[in-house]
Amino acid sequence: METSQINDPCAPSVAVVPSGAACDLVTVPTRQGLEAVDILRRGAGDAVGPVLHDDGDGTLGFLVPPGTAAAWDLPGSVCTETDGRGLRLDPEPPVEGSDWLVPPGEADLATDPAVLRRALGEAARTIEAADNCR
Repeated sequence: METSQINDPCAPSVAVVPSGAACDLVTVPTRQGLEAVDILRRGAGDAVGPVLHDDGDGTLGFLVPPGTAAAWDLPGSVCTETDGRGLRLDPEPPVEGSDWLVPPGEADLATDPAVLRRALGEAARTIEAADNCR
């Protein structure tokens, strides 16, 4: 299934995933994920797609376009390839014990992996700086 990148520089920095298309999932610790969501929301446009919160595991999961897992190598995070099974953009959380922090909208958007990578890096640096001030 094809994904397309929005090329308008004023448009949100997210990838469009057709309704019902499977997505990959980037999972990070909750603290880093919450910081990254804040960073993405402060950026130009609405750069954050759907985000799952798994309170039991203490993680956040960012939905990204399918195929992202093949090249994902950011330390401290994991990208799970769904191969068309599992995660889908649906108003109900796909995993028991999880809930949407950022629910899927009508546009069925996924976070752009490059934008997410930068936000997660900035979040890690912010957390490190805050922890070093204690």
